[in-house]
Amino acid sequence: MELIQKLIEQKQCLALMGPTASGKSQLSMDLAKVLPIEIISVDSALIYREMDIGTAKPSRQEQEAVPHHLINTHDPQESYSASEFVEDVSRLVEEIFSRGKLPVLVGGTMMYYNALQQGMNELPSANEAIRATLQKIWQDSPEKLHQRLEKIDPESALRIHPNDPQRLIRALEVYDISGKTLTELRAEPKAGLTAFKLIKIGLIPEDRAKLHAQIGKRFESMLEAGFLSEVKSLFEQGNLTADTTSMRSVGYRQAWLFLTGEYDYEMFVYKGLVATRQLAKRQLTWLRKEPDLIKIDPYQTTPKERLGLLLDCLKKAV
Repeated sequence: MELIQKLIEQKQCLALMGPTASGKSQLSMDLAKVLPIEIISVDSALIYREMDIGTAKPSRQEQEAVPHHLINTHDPQESYSASEFVEDVSRLVEEIFSRGKLPVLVGGTMMYYNALQQGMNELPSANEAIRATLQKIWQDSPEKLHQRLEKIDPESALRIHPNDPQRLIRALEVYDISGKTLTELRAEPKAGLTAFKLIKIGLIPEDRAKLHAQIGKRFESMLEAGFLSEVKSLFEQGNLTADTTSMRSVGYRQAWLFLTGEYDYEMFVYKGLVATRQLAKRQLTWLRKEPDLIKIDPYQTTPKERLGLLLDCLKKAV
């Protein structure tokens, strides 16, 4: 197809952005019916195996119908950084172009999009041995670990709370591996996005109430599909905590606190909905600042109209 060939020659990818529950995945599947595409997930939760229901992961049938990447790549106890995401996407885009297809980035983890476009400082990869040692110290005394960071990197210590183990441990891990503080490394020049361009489409609802209603429907569907059983299975494995990165995902953290008895069922549902709405609000705030974003309202257009608008945008881009 001539359109796809031009996009490949110009190194242009499509990015479908938007808040949670705005219909990004469905639009990408509709696009796959008319264009040869492969989907790259831009979702920090979809990388985890055994986390299917609460992440609204594409079904097995959808993944078989259209190639999906960066889904089910990690176990829930593993970590995955924005810099690793940038490296993976750079590799995948070239591979998809080489197959004569259009790479379509789909998801709402705005930190990943930002890293892809603005570049990342070169930070060392995770070291599980160092991380495990720091984790043990934090479990014994968060303040002790934070005091160490204050001595090494006072600027980062001001930004990172003692009760934020993920960022606290990462800051000290970076120093132990590289001998440089996060503050020093972040002051170094960034490597920006140069290998390809993004055509950015944002599914942005003008009526926030309609988005909230859709979030409520989806959360109810997840519960009916066995979301709590999914989290209980992860809980019983014994190698995760409420502070594990995967369990900090929206919905999972609230379900975890229900399973530990901190929340009753009604509180779990309420907190889960509130957290999802807050996530959507943060995503929309970020998207309003996104340059060159082409907006489509998912609640003022039909699926056919959205697909038509999307195809028009691709044609105009070449």
